[in-house]
Amino acid sequence: MSHFRGSLQEGVSLNQFINVEVAEKIVHLEHDEWLASRPKPTAARIARALAILDRPTQNAPDPGDELPGGYVSIRDTDEYKQALGAK
Repeated sequence: MSHFRGSLQEGVSLNQFINVEVAEKIVHLEHDEWLASRPKPTAARIARALAILDRPTQNAPDPGDELPGGYVSIRDTDEYKQALGAK
């Protein structure tokens, strides 16, 4: 009965509502499968990604995207460096 109420609330037929529900479930299952099979993050992969993010750019940040004054990256803290074994 809840499917019928859901289709009424959505303004679609019961058949269309069920088709959308099934499609959403399939997407969730496929996403879970992808998560389980993707390569796990390693220190080397993380380091490469951070190196890309650290590249200098010629573009200034868009208005409102600037870092606040006094901002210190977590990667510049002793705790972070110790956790990576860099110290």
